[in-house]
Amino acid sequence: MTAKKALITGITGQDGSYLAELLLEKGYVVHGIARRASTFNTQRIDHLYEDPHDPQARLFLHYGDLTDGTRLANLLESLQPDEVYHLAAQSHVRVSFDEPEFTGNCTGLGTTRLLEAIRSVGLSCRFYQASSSEMFGAAPPPQREDTPFHPRSPYGVAKVYAYWATRNYREAYGMFAVNGILFNHESPRRGPTFVTRKVATAAARIKAGLHERVYLGNLDARRDWGYAAEYVEAMWRMLQQDAPDDYVIATGVSYSVRDFVEQCFEHVGLDWREHVCFDERYLRPTEVDNLVGDASKAERLLGWRPTVFAPELARLMVDAELEALSHPKVPAAQTPERGVLASLVV
Repeated sequence: MTAKKALITGITGQDGSYLAELLLEKGYVVHGIARRASTFNTQRIDHLYEDPHDPQARLFLHYGDLTDGTRLANLLESLQPDEVYHLAAQSHVRVSFDEPEFTGNCTGLGTTRLLEAIRSVGLSCRFYQASSSEMFGAAPPPQREDTPFHPRSPYGVAKVYAYWATRNYREAYGMFAVNGILFNHESPRRGPTFVTRKVATAAARIKAGLHERVYLGNLDARRDWGYAAEYVEAMWRMLQQDAPDDYVIATGVSYSVRDFVEQCFEHVGLDWREHVCFDERYLRPTEVDNLVGDASKAERLLGWRPTVFAPELARLMVDAELEALSHPKVPAAQTPERGVLASLVV
């Protein structure tokens, strides 16, 4: 049998790296889109590297950008993927207030460019859109698939646009297009400026005597935090169904930022109140107070349920930071130009 072929936008991100691992384990040939940058940004998938000259290689990267519809169409035409997982976005909520136009262009219109490229090429594939709990915003919890959206950030607004674009292409053109409405999902691969990773890193570094304090914003915001490595399994399951639909993926339990901070610092034997300082620069102009997802539909139809919750996730992330400190890496400037970078197709 011919192996299934998947295309992942955002493959170098947290979710993209876990999804690539999952699909390779399932026997897929995986293609990923990476943005051109003057610095290397493939660290999360370097361990998956395969020499592209090897006839058995199953991982390939291609330069591309969500602001370039022509490039997207050309890639789709040449690759002919069976499944497209659209994970790429400007995904930092606080930054979206500083860069609202770019966020809308990339996160919102970028999804339409990709959907239109699939349609115009005439590609028969299954499409996954990475929707977000930030679309619910101020909507009262618990939030489920039929909860009205009330986004509270340019990022949330852009994700609502992308959500409805996906629904529209499904209904107008009969595309197998689904929205995975994922609530906050974290891991040691989370970007360093996201609050969970920032707190886990701070706890480990303060314990090691490398730092004394960390600055945070709103400690009262509550989030439904799950483990990213589990959530990508739900993405895959959505595209294996007989008919396309939209699903909330969540743990069903919320914790405050303060709770997460306390769990991280407690894990290394520190009192967080002695090391955490407030900085108003990290406040959002409009805040999302409480996100709690109801994933009962996903459990019923996809057979998916979470096993890792925020307290265990906090310990897992801090342990990863402690391990990283005990095994320092070679600085990027000294790293040979090798590995996964060689698989980028220009």
